[in-house]
Amino acid sequence: MSRQTVYAVLGGLVLLVLGGVFGLLTGISVGGNYLSGFEFAGQRGYEATGTIGLWVGAGLGLILGVLGGRSLARRHRAS
Repeated sequence: MSRQTVYAVLGGLVLLVLGGVFGLLTGISVGGNYLSGFEFAGQRGYEATGTIGLWVGAGLGLILGVLGGRSLARRHRAS
C-alpha cells in the first residue's frame, strides 16, 4: 500500500473520531440551551441536535482527514 493511501486512511479515521466527538458535544450544547423543542428522528432537544452534530462532525472530519493525509503524504515525499 502506498504512503499516500496509508496517510489518507489514518488521517480520515483520526479526524472522523475527533470531528464526531466535537460535533456531538456542540450539538448537545446547542440543543440543550437553545433548541429544546427541536425534534429529529423521534428524539427531542439535546438528543436530536447531538445526533445531527455527530453525523455532521464525523462527515466533515472524515473529508478533512483524508484530504489532509493525502496532502501530508505528498509533502513528505517531496522533501
